[in-house]
Amino acid sequence: MKDVMGILYTSKDELSLRELTAPRTVAALPVASRYRLVDFLLSSFVNSSVRKVGVIMQGNYQSLMDHLETGKAWDLHTRNNGLRILPPHSADGTYAGVMDGINAHAEFLRRSTQEYVLLLGGRMILNAKFDELFQKHIDANADITVMYTKYDPVKMDFSATAAKAHPYVYVNVAEDGAITDVEVNPNAASYDNILTDVVFMKRTLLMHLADQAHAHGQHDFHKDLLPQFVSSGALRVVGYEYDGYFRRVETIKGFYNLNMDLLNPEIRKEIFSANPVYTKTREDAPAKYMPGSKVTGSLIADGCVIEGTVENCVLFRGVHVGKGAHLKDSIIMQDSEIGADVELENVIFDKDVTIRSGARLISEKQYPIVIGKNVTL
Repeated sequence: MKDVMGILYTSKDELSLRELTAPRTVAALPVASRYRLVDFLLSSFVNSSVRKVGVIMQGNYQSLMDHLETGKAWDLHTRNNGLRILPPHSADGTYAGVMDGINAHAEFLRRSTQEYVLLLGGRMILNAKFDELFQKHIDANADITVMYTKYDPVKMDFSATAAKAHPYVYVNVAEDGAITDVEVNPNAASYDNILTDVVFMKRTLLMHLADQAHAHGQHDFHKDLLPQFVSSGALRVVGYEYDGYFRRVETIKGFYNLNMDLLNPEIRKEIFSANPVYTKTREDAPAKYMPGSKVTGSLIADGCVIEGTVENCVLFRGVHVGKGAHLKDSIIMQDSEIGADVELENVIFDKDVTIRSGARLISEKQYPIVIGKNVTL
């Protein structure tokens, strides 16, 4: 199915992600030593033959714009379709919900010619081809198709702060795929089907819904609109089950666990082997392992220099680990400097962090220590 355009709605900085989203939007969070969350979402669009994608920006989006550039890394730099950056129109640079962002860019939708829209949220990771979802939408004569996955408490890091802004929505799915009930942020869900941030419908319908949501002071599709469509039967809403790797990144713990998940060869194979994942490249020399260094169970990017011991860690480009340093179960982002004889365990360093020789930072896995960008310790 080729007559589909894409909309990617990026989240603003989140209190539940603290220092990690102070300098960037959630979609720009670095993962897996050389990627960002947005890479998986744009790659899913491209692998599903979606060639026109609008990215609704908000919050601190400069880092994301720098990463996306013209969209060339994803082959989305064509003149007629390709990647379109949609900057915020609100006074403070943010939206109360996805429907506000869509309404603000109604002209972009109006000028587009594709019949259908695939709407993705920017705070999740998955690597999917949506061809089956498109076909199910047609076969089921649906007005709206939403994608759900089975609830997994290990991969769902519930946060009251995050849930207030981005609700957890559970649905009951009939044998024919129709959504028959919706529960928003229940204390104890009746169903184990939890919605992802993937929605498919006709472009003209999305424009109409965004206009009506604005007129009625409604902001969120899943919380404000979906329950009323299902209860009233005004629109036929169908569910499509996704059984691949999926995680919403809304908390420090969730971000940490995502990167730790990708150290597992089986999970890494699942998310990288099914479909290509494209990203912006940076020319670096291969990682250098100096005499006496030891690395086990880790992801090490190009440009790293390892003189110490690295165990079950994710190291991004250009990290230097000094002689005698011992890193365990940690995430060290781009161009950080780890001094000699440093000991780190269960920590997250943002970009360009320097920690002097002999320092020691150790935490529990449930509460990793986070050090913000450009900090020297």
